[in-house]
Amino acid sequence: MTDPAIEKADRIILGIDPGTNVTGYGVLGVYGKTLRMIAIGVLELGKVGDHYMRLSHIHAKITEIVAAYLPDEMAIEAPFFGKNVQSMLKLGRAQGVAIAAAIARQVPITEYEPRKIKMAITGNGAASKEQVCEMLRRMLDIPAEALRTKLDATDALAAALCHYYESAKPAVAKGPKSWKDFIAKNPDKVSGL
Repeated sequence: MTDPAIEKADRIILGIDPGTNVTGYGVLGVYGKTLRMIAIGVLELGKVGDHYMRLSHIHAKITEIVAAYLPDEMAIEAPFFGKNVQSMLKLGRAQGVAIAAAIARQVPITEYEPRKIKMAITGNGAASKEQVCEMLRRMLDIPAEALRTKLDATDALAAALCHYYESAKPAVAKGPKSWKDFIAKNPDKVSGL
């Protein structure tokens, strides 16, 4: 049986903050102009010794979350470029298996850089995880005790909220490349020339 909060939502956006030690997720419901956190949590992988088994756990959990919440879209934090190539590779694999779990259910996916997510939520692309968490709490009117979890979960919810903001922006129409292009596309507006 589906949660009534999910059935009443106009859109469900799943946010993912991938990691090989901790993967966070946040589910955001859009109800007209009202936004509400539906779920938030983390998958802790520190006790799983084998890297490939961690990837298997991430895939299974994201598959389970997609089946439970039926998201319309998924926003995922893109790996940031660091100095440690091995860490980047592992993070990219974690992101890849999360994406594969969503793709298997035809969920559209959008990637956002951590800086863009922080900027969308706090107005500061260099904000701390704690600042992001506090802004989410205020913006979505979430009781503080509901966010007593790992900050990877609030980062995931922030990715979902960033996606909501980005998808709500009007598309910018492409104008003509030149006057010649304008005349060719608008002959009725240039009569008598």
